[in-house]
Amino acid sequence: VQLQASGGGLVQAGGSLRLACVGSGLDFSTYAMAWFRQAPGKDREFVAAITRTGSTVYYADALKGRFAISRENTINAMYLEMSSLRPEDTALYYCGKYRWTSYYSGSRSASDFDYWGQGTLVTVSS
Repeated sequence: VQLQASGGGLVQAGGSLRLACVGSGLDFSTYAMAWFRQAPGKDREFVAAITRTGSTVYYADALKGRFAISRENTINAMYLEMSSLRPEDTALYYCGKYRWTSYYSGSRSASDFDYWGQGTLVTVSS
């Protein structure tokens, strides 16, 4: 299994970015997927998740309304649209695959995700 994250970069506060995560070596459509982020000196934190079909999405409460997660199973891809970015959004953003193919009920624990992309750096300047 490989997950490749991309799309990070340097953006001014108030700007937007779109992250992408492409999976290979797995039946992508059978797994829920998620984005987490890790800022320097902090633990990895949940950002957003999406069920296998994309019918249900979950967000960290503080990010609702600014971030949007989506997926396109035909090309094994997942996306994170980020808008109204703030300096506190600066972090390495990781995509992760849910550990099981069973129903995903919105777990926000990183330990429930077993494969991770390499991370893509988002830097928001003030």
